[in-house]
Amino acid sequence: MKSIRWSFVSVVACSHMAFAGANTTKVIEPSMPIPAVVEESISEFYIGLGVSTVSTYQGDLDFFSITDGQDRIGNILLSAGYDWNEYIGIEARYMVSVAKEDIADMDSWSIYIKPQYPITEDLTVYALLGVGGFDISGTNHFGDSINADEISFHWGVGVSYEVYEDIFVSVDYTQIANSIDTNTFVTQNVDVSSDAITVGLSYHF
Repeated sequence: MKSIRWSFVSVVACSHMAFAGANTTKVIEPSMPIPAVVEESISEFYIGLGVSTVSTYQGDLDFFSITDGQDRIGNILLSAGYDWNEYIGIEARYMVSVAKEDIADMDSWSIYIKPQYPITEDLTVYALLGVGGFDISGTNHFGDSINADEISFHWGVGVSYEVYEDIFVSVDYTQIANSIDTNTFVTQNVDVSSDAITVGLSYHF
């Protein structure tokens, strides 16, 4: 009788351990792969081509003055740049005369830091702050030779719009010379300044 009782206790204990072991079984849930998020780089190189109306004027005149002492020039602009991000870039420009209204030809080069701010996905405003060279030459109405050049601070402001994928149209105003000493322009012994309004087209790689 005692042996039967111990056998029963052994069976019950083994059954309890079996169920207890079943409760400790680890359930392995299937893992779901998480897709990697790839950030699209907005840094990019670009090249551009533009046409500029350049006004070179003496004394206290300005871009819009239509009088003696002011000369208008038609220029071609070549540019290349790099945007580190949507807020800052760098741009190099070279401008050369292809048509003149009056007495002078000019060319200039500039290297700019380009702060910029996107107003919408397609529309961006920007500034141009840098240094550049300016050279003007020609002959005035009195037969006097005009020749002046200087390296100085250049600046500008503008707006660009993406008209098609990676193709942008821009309009900007730049000052490329400010009160440069000359022996002769339209008259003698004057300071001259020069500004440009440019319409450009650029392609971003």
